Amino acid sequence: MQRIAVSSLEEDKAEDVTVIDLAGKTSISDYMIIASGRSNRHVAAIAEHLVERLKKRGLTPLSVEGLAQADWVLIDAGDVIAHIFRPEVRSFYNLEKMWSVPLPEQAAQ
Repeated sequence: MQRIAVSSLEEDKAEDVTVIDLAGKTSISDYMIIASGRSNRHVAAIAEHLVERLKKRGLTPLSVEGLAQADWVLIDAGDVIAHIFRPEVRSFYNLEKMWSVPLPEQAAQ
């Protein structure tokens, strides 16, 4: 599913696509994908296309949030959570930094 999502984002010209492996960090998902769109319309189109492509593969997203405003759209597809941002919103929340911090037991090694 992660490859399908990344391929969809790249096909729609999403920018700065980042995949974060969540193994050992949380049980909510296996991967988090973060990407940017150039405008609200671009963010919405990227998100809508990703949902359509997941559905065509029989993978129904569990939840889609933020599509109406399209500043930050979250698509929870179970094993993969995708965040699609406008660049300034992505910079403000900086999820990459939050999820890239080593866990306490990892930092001690």
